[in-house]
Amino acid sequence: MINTVVENYRQWRNYRDTVDELARLSNRDLGELGISRGDITEIAREAAAAK
Repeated sequence: MINTVVENYRQWRNYRDTVDELARLSNRDLGELGISRGDITEIAREAAAAK
């Protein structure tokens, strides 16, 4: 059970870090990466699930 809690926390932390990092980018920078602001949460979910 503790492993599950720790893993859930790690995934959540990874999600938050990704959202925060992408949100700091300008619209121009995001556009150069092919990302719109509306895509940030989905990209963060995928990143958190992949690790």
